[in-house]
Amino acid sequence: MFIEPSLNSRRQSERKGQIEVICGSMFSGKTEELIRRLTRAKLARQKVEIFKPSVDKRYHDSDVVSHNENTIRSTPVHFAGDILLLTGDCDVVGIDETQFFDEEIVHVVQLLANQGKRVILAGLDMDFEGKPFEPMPRLMAIAEYVTKVHAICMKCGELAAFSLRLSSAKEKVVLGEKESYEARCRKCFLEDKK
Repeated sequence: MFIEPSLNSRRQSERKGQIEVICGSMFSGKTEELIRRLTRAKLARQKVEIFKPSVDKRYHDSDVVSHNENTIRSTPVHFAGDILLLTGDCDVVGIDETQFFDEEIVHVVQLLANQGKRVILAGLDMDFEGKPFEPMPRLMAIAEYVTKVHAICMKCGELAAFSLRLSSAKEKVVLGEKESYEARCRKCFLEDKK
């Protein structure tokens, strides 16, 4: 007896998964671009699920919010593996502030793409010292598409790719906004980092 697969299971098996990474410094528009892409997917009637690390409560406990105050509903998760449990039969998975997840996020993202899902990630590519911010470099290496966005240097007005921490805190992760970080071009970053 032949049982015809449902439309959802056929769509899932026919889709080609892919990974898209949006990276850059603080205030470069990463989240804004993520929201734009996810909104377009929703307009195309695709099923979209959005996640962010539960530690990021800067603007809202659950929603993803850009510096321009654009918002999109999301689900905060403690661990990267939780995303696998919550994606179901969605077409598109969005993940904001990806740098705050552990190395498991690389495996999770690959599994989702291998299942035929379009996975769109946004996160800092460098930390406050100007060093690669893991796991972002590994995600950029396995992505089909990488978009690097730039801020404007808050000191000289040139394109900025670095996030200067204004406090003397040495921890790798210090959540903050305009009171804690400023975008800098390479020259100004090196001058102010001294």
